[in-house]
Amino acid sequence: QVQLVESGGGLVQPGGSLRLSCAASGIIYSINSMGWYRQAPGKQRELVARKTTYNTDYADSVKGRFTISRDNTKNTVSLQMNSLKPEDTAVYYCQADLRSEKESGSFWGQGTQVTVSS
Repeated sequence: QVQLVESGGGLVQPGGSLRLSCAASGIIYSINSMGWYRQAPGKQRELVARKTTYNTDYADSVKGRFTISRDNTKNTVSLQMNSLKPEDTAVYYCQADLRSEKESGSFWGQGTQVTVSS
């Protein structure tokens, strides 16, 4: 059974930094993409950053501040978040499109809270 487990959320002051990590576990044959989405209260879930085999995409609101990285040997993805703003406050979800021993498709982590506040 595939699981995505996130870590690294928390409370940080404006201008600070946080690093989120996500590890995919299970018998995984291939991962097409891994990335991060976020959902703020009262808003729809939105893409933050995603890394496929050939492309890296960022939301305009985080370009220049956030950096996504993948380790294909460990099935992990990380999000380095710098210069955080109060509007970055949200639950951040790890997402992966992958093929495992028993299933294929889109998988989500449980979410980790990021709060940017003084």
